Amino acid sequence: MLNILRMLALASLMMALPMQAQANKLLMPGEVIKGHAKEEETCEKCHKKFDKGAQSQLCMDCHKPVGKDVKEKTGYHGLMEQGKECKECHTDHKGRGAKIAEFDHSKFDHQLTDYPLKGKHTDPKVKCEDCHKAEKKFSEAPRICNECHKKDDKHKGNFGAKCESCHVEKDWKEILFDHDKKTKYPLIGKHKEAKCSSCHKGDLFKDKLQMTCVSCHKKEDDKAHKGKFGGKCESCHVERDWKDILFDHDKKTKYPLLYKHKEAKCSGCHTGDLYKDKIKVKTCVSCHKKEDDKAHKGNFGAKCESCHIEKGWKEILFDHDKTKYPLLYKHKEVKCSSCHKGDLYKDKIKVMTCVSCHKKDDDKAHKGNFGAKCESCHVEKGWKDILFDHDKDTKYKLLGKHKEVKCVTCHKGDLYKDKLQSICFSCHEKDDKHKGQEGKKCESCHAEQSWTKTTFNHDKMSKFPLLGRHALVDCKKCHSAVTFKDAKSDCWSCHEKDDTHKRKLGTECKTCHNVRDWKTWDFNHDKTNFKLDGPHKNVGCYKCHQRPMNGKVVLSGTCGSCHDREDVHNGSFGDQCQRCHDGDKWSKVKMGSRR
Repeated sequence: MLNILRMLALASLMMALPMQAQANKLLMPGEVIKGHAKEEETCEKCHKKFDKGAQSQLCMDCHKPVGKDVKEKTGYHGLMEQGKECKECHTDHKGRGAKIAEFDHSKFDHQLTDYPLKGKHTDPKVKCEDCHKAEKKFSEAPRICNECHKKDDKHKGNFGAKCESCHVEKDWKEILFDHDKKTKYPLIGKHKEAKCSSCHKGDLFKDKLQMTCVSCHKKEDDKAHKGKFGGKCESCHVERDWKDILFDHDKKTKYPLLYKHKEAKCSGCHTGDLYKDKIKVKTCVSCHKKEDDKAHKGNFGAKCESCHIEKGWKEILFDHDKTKYPLLYKHKEVKCSSCHKGDLYKDKIKVMTCVSCHKKDDDKAHKGNFGAKCESCHVEKGWKDILFDHDKDTKYKLLGKHKEVKCVTCHKGDLYKDKLQSICFSCHEKDDKHKGQEGKKCESCHAEQSWTKTTFNHDKMSKFPLLGRHALVDCKKCHSAVTFKDAKSDCWSCHEKDDTHKRKLGTECKTCHNVRDWKTWDFNHDKTNFKLDGPHKNVGCYKCHQRPMNGKVVLSGTCGSCHDREDVHNGSFGDQCQRCHDGDKWSKVKMGSRR
């Protein structure tokens, strides 16, 4: 039933159409796309009778932009394989809703277009719709950088829209533009590192730049020179670095720069306008007045070059040795102002004596007592180096420790008026520890080499010659103080502690002992007034010598003085027992003795 209805509808339609249209409708393989619906009744717009090859041209006659691309060989259609028919890709008569211009975007080769993708454009992150906007033909996509990247333009439109003239697709930072070849201003030195916007601040094409240094570097010039050196920066500076100075002061001026002047800043001398304020005076003091005022206070005149050189202030050119006063040793190290305190030319130093300059030093050291002829003792090499030879120039030679003594130790008063005595005691009275006991002739015992070493001969110069063991004894053993004459000459005064007899044999030790050795003694009791006979020979010394005594031993020689207790006569016969008794035995009585 449905097919019958369709047939009836078609028949009724054909009856309403002209005969040609009816024929085309019957021969048409199917409905055309929606866009071609208006031309569906006129097949000759797309088809030429009996000429299949003419079909593509008819397509391009209608689709003029594509025809233009093919003719000019531009765009995708113009660059594709020549002779290829339109119907191979775009087949019609497939119905109103058919899409005959669709293709697979992922497989599309953009290199076949007249806008091949390069650099960052090939990055997968870049999508087709970033350039090909919806509801617009692909051929209508922007072809110039600025149409897509206007928002990325860091130049704010001042550099124009031809981004490709400087930048490449690989990276924004990679600059293609060659300033040296494409402009009249080649970039040299630091200019190569400068950003374009540092110089090109306005419109690149409308605002023409001046090519003078100061047009860009006015701020730097104002800071460094304050505009005083003019606008021709290139006459001094180079593009490599501001600090590299091109200007050759030696060749281009009449004032060559030597040594320290080479290191000086230009503004050090050129304080005003370089061209208007000419430095007329070329004297040192014209620039260095402050230094002169500080060092010399103007006293040395304006001819600085007569003493100083450009190498350094401390290096002095002036040769003082060519004057009437040559400088020797320490004088070479002295500052000029130490002697020349006034005006160098007006205040002449008339007196060239040492004391004229060194009065303060003389007052401190000698207090004027040594006179004004400092050179008779001192030399310029140093104050401590003494020229005066006391041995040759005086009658008193300095020996031993006297060589080390300071002059003022002896010469306390006026060197010329106060004549010194040459005896030791005149200087060393306060050092005399003997308190005058030994007299004033110190040299009879002492020498200048040392006080402790003496030439005193105890055997010859004293009443107590040192014999035996005494020759080995240290002086201090007997002389506890240096008042030597206070020492006693008796044995017991020194050997009290050695007296084992406890004074029972007296204090005249020499009676028994000698200086050779205490243990060696040669006392013979028989040579005294009391000969030891009989039992007396075996009696100990202390039997008779019982009491301590000073000096020599003094004992009674009578028997009774010792044997009074044994006297059976109770003293009736006296104390001279020897008149009757024999010393060998008490019981034996001498014959003929009186009773």
